[in-house]
Amino acid sequence: MNAASRSDEAAAGWLPPPGAVSVRGTGIAEVTDVAEVSKRIRDRIKANGQRFHANDNISAFIEPGELDELLREVCDKMTGVLESLVIDTENDHNTQDTARRVAKMYLTEVFRGRYAPLPKVTEFPNAEHLNELMIMGPVTVRSACSHHLCPIMGRLWIGVMPNKDSDLIGLSKYSRIADWIMSRPQIQEEAIIQLADQLVGMVKPDGLAVVMEADHFCMHWRGVKDNASKMTNSVMRGVFLENGALRREFLSLIDLKN
Repeated sequence: MNAASRSDEAAAGWLPPPGAVSVRGTGIAEVTDVAEVSKRIRDRIKANGQRFHANDNISAFIEPGELDELLREVCDKMTGVLESLVIDTENDHNTQDTARRVAKMYLTEVFRGRYAPLPKVTEFPNAEHLNELMIMGPVTVRSACSHHLCPIMGRLWIGVMPNKDSDLIGLSKYSRIADWIMSRPQIQEEAIIQLADQLVGMVKPDGLAVVMEADHFCMHWRGVKDNASKMTNSVMRGVFLENGALRREFLSLIDLKN
């Protein structure tokens, strides 16, 4: 809470106890030490020698109940951002609840892939020894660039060449895993590498290919404001790297032009 808000509540005859955070405009104190939850999580990650870049999943280091605490902390700090932008959140009816909405959006929707564990995926043995090319897509991509937190919107295709020892997963699970990877601040080049690594580890195919095409609103909305440009990139693993004919078959079947 900043000094002005604390003074306002003092004038109204109410102050939260030390170590508590006031939920503005409600007269309610959250007695959890909200300001420390992000530090507790960071310290836990550092103690385990792990990194916590924008596109990393940190769910293993978040304890039960801490996401609610983190939401309150982000809400409070987002209120400070709005105040620093000289927006009258107390009297502007359009922004009175913006900080909470933005905090909830980041933690439970657009950046959920950082804070939630991998979706449950049932794997099946390759009982019929399938060994032909399988393609999933286009899968809708929704992400945000790490540089400006502007939207990345696009689509991707996944090609899998299984072998008799591969584990097969349901078609919808490819979309769920892609959404989990993309629901973080990302760089497109890194995002599809993360997706390829995850799928190779789960499916254990002879080869895997990922192609992604996306609009980057850090170019559309700001900067050069170029609405026509898209970015397309690919990751090829295993036989897709070794076999040019298989690679060409995959690329011809996804038909990027449509």
